[in-house]
Amino acid sequence: MYLQKQFSFFLHSFLLSSSCLAMSIGKSIPVYAIPILDQEIPNINTSEQQLSSQKNLTTAIEATTEIPSLSELQFGKSSAVYLLRTPRNQNSVSQISQTTTPVVSVTDVKVNNTDKGIDLILVTSNSDKLSVSGKTEGNSYIVNIPNAQLQLVNGQSFQQSKPVAGIELITVANADTNTVLVTVVGETGAPVVELFDSDEGLVFGVTSSASTSQQPTPTPEQQPPIELQVIGEAEGGYNIPDASTATKTPTPVRDIPQSIQVVPRQSWEAQGAANAIDALRSVGVIQAFNSPSNGDVFTIRGFQTTNILHNGLKDYTAGATSGQTQLANIEKIEVLRGPASVLYGQGNPGGTINYVTKQPLSDPYFAASMTFGSYNLYQPTVDISGPINSDKTLLYRLNLSYFNSDSFVDFFNSKRYLLAPVISWQIDPKTKVTFEAEVRYQDQGYHRTGLPALGTVLPNPNGKIPLNRNTLDVGAKNDRSSVLLGYNFEHRFNDNWSLVNAFKVRFVGFITNSANSVALQPDGRTLRRSRQTDLGPGVDNEYAVDTHFIGKFKTGSLQHELVAGFDLYRELNIFNRTMSAIGSIDLFNPVYGQPIGAVTSRLNRKTTNNQIGLYIQDLVTLAPNLKLVFGGRGDFVENKVTNFLNSSLNNSQPDQAFSPRVGLVYQPIQPISLYASYSQSFSQNLGATFGGSLFKPSTGTQYEVGVKGDFLSGRLSSTLALYQLTLSNVLTPDPNNLTFNVQTGEQRSRGIELHVTGEILPGWNAIASYAYTDAQVTKDNVYALGNRLPNVPFNSASLWTTYTFSKSNLQGLGFGLGLFYVGERQGDLNNAFSVPSYVRTDAAVYYQKGHLGLALNFKNLFNVQYFTPRDINFVYPEDPFTVQGTVSWKF
Repeated sequence: MYLQKQFSFFLHSFLLSSSCLAMSIGKSIPVYAIPILDQEIPNINTSEQQLSSQKNLTTAIEATTEIPSLSELQFGKSSAVYLLRTPRNQNSVSQISQTTTPVVSVTDVKVNNTDKGIDLILVTSNSDKLSVSGKTEGNSYIVNIPNAQLQLVNGQSFQQSKPVAGIELITVANADTNTVLVTVVGETGAPVVELFDSDEGLVFGVTSSASTSQQPTPTPEQQPPIELQVIGEAEGGYNIPDASTATKTPTPVRDIPQSIQVVPRQSWEAQGAANAIDALRSVGVIQAFNSPSNGDVFTIRGFQTTNILHNGLKDYTAGATSGQTQLANIEKIEVLRGPASVLYGQGNPGGTINYVTKQPLSDPYFAASMTFGSYNLYQPTVDISGPINSDKTLLYRLNLSYFNSDSFVDFFNSKRYLLAPVISWQIDPKTKVTFEAEVRYQDQGYHRTGLPALGTVLPNPNGKIPLNRNTLDVGAKNDRSSVLLGYNFEHRFNDNWSLVNAFKVRFVGFITNSANSVALQPDGRTLRRSRQTDLGPGVDNEYAVDTHFIGKFKTGSLQHELVAGFDLYRELNIFNRTMSAIGSIDLFNPVYGQPIGAVTSRLNRKTTNNQIGLYIQDLVTLAPNLKLVFGGRGDFVENKVTNFLNSSLNNSQPDQAFSPRVGLVYQPIQPISLYASYSQSFSQNLGATFGGSLFKPSTGTQYEVGVKGDFLSGRLSSTLALYQLTLSNVLTPDPNNLTFNVQTGEQRSRGIELHVTGEILPGWNAIASYAYTDAQVTKDNVYALGNRLPNVPFNSASLWTTYTFSKSNLQGLGFGLGLFYVGERQGDLNNAFSVPSYVRTDAAVYYQKGHLGLALNFKNLFNVQYFTPRDINFVYPEDPFTVQGTVSWKF
């Protein structure tokens, strides 16, 4: 009760304080009617020295001569590798580079067409100047910008393919915590680049060697500037250089001492993915299946996990009651392997999955698609975005999707709806708030109870059970509705300190009326069943709020990036359900429509989970090539159960835990990172021992070492990881009191993982993974030591690769190939049966011509029969060969 009151107090006081903060910031919103250099109204506490600095900066910028466009400059010989010339104003790049400056924020990136090529502009706060160090490697011109960091409103890096003839790729990303890396890749040779300053920031005047042999292009007046805001709409490669799940800040993957993979939307769209399980198929270290409630359940590093995040906030109903995650409004998926309790509190030790949604765009955008396929599949989608007002401070995005399909399982149909609006408001240059909503509805039969192992993966004297057999009944119902509302508030106090406050609430309603499989009778054909009936809609609501500060500062020669904050989480689950008798079914000659018998049991209860967490993390740059990450989190959790039918079964259990993490990254050369880390997780165990002692939380402990590499000018990256992960305090039956448990159980997983992703050659993208996982029982009173954990193969591998022609008459034509191998797995902890290995093959053909796109996807091309273990003596048969075609239109 005390924890619940504290949670309520914190929630109300936090919402009130954040509202006051927003209003106080609103009072200092700049006046846009006066010149931009004078828009900041000094605070009454501003020192005379600060006022003098602002005045000098204003004077210096006003005295700067106008910067010529690239078309006005006279270039030297076209055979020069690159040009680095002094700009016409007095504040030249070379002069600026000689001074010591604080870390400068790059807040935007623009690409403008010119008559010679393009101007790439790095927009800086307050028009701060940048020092640069450029070099040429092969076909690439590479610039390192020290004392700078990319701080975009959406937290993503920038990438654009083929902005102009002769230029293959442009990327802008954080190389580390205080260095920005700019790479310009030419098609046939290194591009010609001129650097100069402007009132907005640093300008890269880029000319390809192909430009000198081409006819003049239209002048900049004829072609308006192209302003890039989100990488998602650029047809870039599969490699995304930074992620936020591991640190709560956009951090280069090479600087994270833990294995993390970012799966881009382009990859699953090319695969024709229908849900998150399809999208993550290319992550070979993940095994997945739909839970009985048709949520998403994944096994990572040997342990089943429901650690799901939505834009960095807990969304655990996504792995349980809210149904399948739909992809129409998802931009990318980040998969963090290993414990993450240091930032997110209690959870399973195997890993965490973060769904990052699409954000509004500053320019009008429209995309629509229609997919048709096997089993009467049809799925229309719409994605529209753009500005609401003329100065583009108010932006919107709206995603709509409808999915309707039958199945290879008899009389099973699934319907899914999605409506996802987003509005972002740039209150002032330092303050932004984004509001989002997501409405999902799922209407489908309840067929995921599987089939008996005897007759599918094990021999049955009666023969093979037909894989299309529905073991339930006609009219089975499993409806899920979900409404999400939330906001994300960001404010930069200055270039070094910022505040992030995010809130999310998800309301889930569900109703299930269906027969459940219980056990196969000794005759091998009769399946005993029970009937589950919800007497009213169930409720599973969750609330999550997170507030943290991000600070960058120095102590001596050490550069720090500090993250400190707190979060609150609450889940409320209520259901009223009966279990009834229903006739058995003959799996080889089923008779459906059997009458429902007497009620055998009833459950009517409310479960409340509360969590308060305080955390701190520091990313320390010990040297330019040596980084240390360490942090810790304290959690206070409470689980309360109210039984409406029998109050003697009511109980409440509080717990607390501390979760540390420490990691080190050493980069002996620019593209290589060597790392080592230690981390812990915890998960609450409910109940008590025979002596009355409450169970302690289970604890996950991981040791991990690895090497990460960036190759081909950052277009291709790889991670090789070795780890050992141990889950302690596992409940196991008490040998002296068989109706009670003790906490002497232990399970351990150790393995090797290799992941490679990116663009191998222009137009050739690939995602490849391999994992060796040895997950077994190491201590238990029931299961034999050495028993393998269920649904965990020793070996698994995946490859998804595409090639798109960019030249000749085949331009826009592309092909995709997927190979997915999963080794033999155990069906349960008893290791009573195993599920055989398989190789699934997918293929794709697609064509893009202007705004029009056509795609044809072949899934399970060779119609391989394969299964996923469910639990004791049951398996899920997976989809056979299917075909789907998609027509899309984007502009």
